[in-house]
Amino acid sequence: MMIIVLIILIVLGLLVMSTYNRLVRLRNGAEEAFKSINILLKQRYDLIPNLINTIKGYTQYESGTLEKIVNLRSAAMNAGGKDGGAAENALSGALKSVFALAENYPDLKANSEFGKLQDTLTGLEESIQRSRRYYNASARDLNNAVEVFPNNLIAGPFGFQRMGYFEVSEEEQQNVKVQF
Repeated sequence: MMIIVLIILIVLGLLVMSTYNRLVRLRNGAEEAFKSINILLKQRYDLIPNLINTIKGYTQYESGTLEKIVNLRSAAMNAGGKDGGAAENALSGALKSVFALAENYPDLKANSEFGKLQDTLTGLEESIQRSRRYYNASARDLNNAVEVFPNNLIAGPFGFQRMGYFEVSEEEQQNVKVQF
């Protein structure tokens, strides 16, 4: 009889241990995915001043657009984290408007530095979108693991919680209007 109780305790202990370890791996994966977004955003923030300086030499009449981008960059940097989704999306829209602006300035469009910056920023925007999707998938996997039975019996006492998704408001889902 004592051996049966001991075996049951060992099995339960192994179950708790494996569930705990799985939850830790899922949480760490989601946190890493979120940090990857931040790394890409930092790269984008660092490129924006170069883009602004390149454009300034060609567009004397578009200072309002450039100031808007500088302000949106600052707002996005200050918002940070998952709460910065709105600011990040506004900045992405403004960058699209700058690339549309280049159509009005053939010399700017032909500038090799501007072309390199545009290609780099376009690539970063695509990487940011992929990273957001990956983060949301990682958060979903963690949330599922935290909420399903019997994991929820282990997750709660050990402090595992749901992670929020990187979301975009309905207003931000509308097409970007490019106006000058």
